[in-house]
Amino acid sequence: MSKLRPAFWKTVPLTEMTSEEWEALCDGCGKCCVLKLEDEDTGRVHYTDVACRLFDDSTCRCSQYALRQSLVQGCVVITPDNLPQIRDWMPRTCAYRRLSYGEGLPTWHPLLTGRADSPRRSGNSMHHATVPEWEVDEDDLEDHIIWRDI
Repeated sequence: MSKLRPAFWKTVPLTEMTSEEWEALCDGCGKCCVLKLEDEDTGRVHYTDVACRLFDDSTCRCSQYALRQSLVQGCVVITPDNLPQIRDWMPRTCAYRRLSYGEGLPTWHPLLTGRADSPRRSGNSMHHATVPEWEVDEDDLEDHIIWRDI
């Protein structure tokens, strides 16, 4: 049984959310699971279509969510404590990033639509849009840039 408070994202500070509420903020777009490059001169973040080896782009979920941090070096678990340091690496549509900046959820967010597939249906997910990282040479990552500062 869900223990989500009604419209909790509007009334509960990120630091006071339950773990269930915190997890519910994730829209399941999969954008955080693609490799990113930072321009050393400008600091701009560039997204690629190259996904983490644990990412399943048919479900837009991590295939080993509970073990992800121990299986993938550099995997970052988003928490209220580290959010201020990493939010600018997150997509502009991300609920964690948006709420940390005092913005609301995007209109297609599952918490608003009641549909888990609304990110995919609205074109805001990595559903069937990635290449597994083991298929791409690290030197070729720039050839896989698909978004800049999304």
